[in-house]
Amino acid sequence: MAREDVFVSTEWLAERLNAPDIVVVDASWYLPAQKRDGAAEYAQRRIPGAVHFDIDKIKDTRSSLPHMLPSAPEFAAAVGALGIGDGMRIVVYDGLGFFSAPRVRWTFKVFGARDVVILDGGFPKWLAEGRPVEEDRPKARQPRSFTARLDNGAVADADDVARATASQAIQVVDARAADRFRGEAAEPRPGLASGHIPGSLNLPSSQLTSDGRLKSPEEIVALFKDAGVDLDKPSIMTCGSGVSAVILSTALETVGKPAKAIYDGSWSEWGMGERPVATGPAKQG
Repeated sequence: MAREDVFVSTEWLAERLNAPDIVVVDASWYLPAQKRDGAAEYAQRRIPGAVHFDIDKIKDTRSSLPHMLPSAPEFAAAVGALGIGDGMRIVVYDGLGFFSAPRVRWTFKVFGARDVVILDGGFPKWLAEGRPVEEDRPKARQPRSFTARLDNGAVADADDVARATASQAIQVVDARAADRFRGEAAEPRPGLASGHIPGSLNLPSSQLTSDGRLKSPEEIVALFKDAGVDLDKPSIMTCGSGVSAVILSTALETVGKPAKAIYDGSWSEWGMGERPVATGPAKQG
C-alpha cells in the first residue's frame, strides 16, 4: 500500500464529481475543545453531492463509550440509507484536512469496502483552491445496498492490548498529546484517569500532519523511529476515543508498514479505572 492508494487529489475529484460510481463523504468531526460542529458545517456548506457520515450517530448505540463501531447490519443499513452501495469508490474528507477522515475511511474498510480513499488536504484545500461548493439543502441520494462484514482482526479490545503489552510481541502506540500520555494533563472526558497504558509508546498524531496534510514518507518513518516504534513489528494503535489512532495507522499504511489493529475503546475505556495506568514518559528499549 502506497500513498497513492490512500489519497486522491482535489484535481482528481473535481474532474469526477458527477461520476455515478463515486460517492463523496463528509466525515467532519471535532473534539469538544475545537468548538465546531461537523453536522452543522456540512448542512451549511459542502463539496457538491457529498453525504455526511456522523461517527456519533453511526455507532454502537448500546455502548457508553464514544463512537464505538456498530454491528455489521447496523453499519450496512446506515450507509445504504446514505446512498452508498457495493462496488462504489468512496472519497472521504473532513473540515480539518486530515483528522476524522482517516477514522471514517478505516470504518468503511473494516466493514468490507474495498475502494475507499481520502481527499488529500480535505475541505480546507478544496476551499483554498476556489473549487465549487454546495450551500443549499443537501439532496438525499437513492438508497443502495451495502454488504458489511466486520474484519474482527483489525479491531482490538482491552484484553488484546493487555496481552500485547505483557508479551511485548506487539507494540501499542498512543496518538494522544504527550502531556496527556505522561499524565500531566487532565483528560477532556470526565471520570478518566490521567496517564497511559503501561508499556505503550507515544507518538502524538499532530506531529504527523502539517497544514491539514499528512507529512512525507521520509518524515513519517523518522517520527515513528524517534518514538521508539519498530516498523517491522506489529502494532496496535490507541488514542482518546479511537479517532486519532487511525491517523497513525494511516500514516504507516502509506509507508508500507500497516498497523495490526486499532484499539476501538482506547483511553475512554482503558482509563475508566479497571486497568493499570502508568505515568511519565514512555519507557523505550
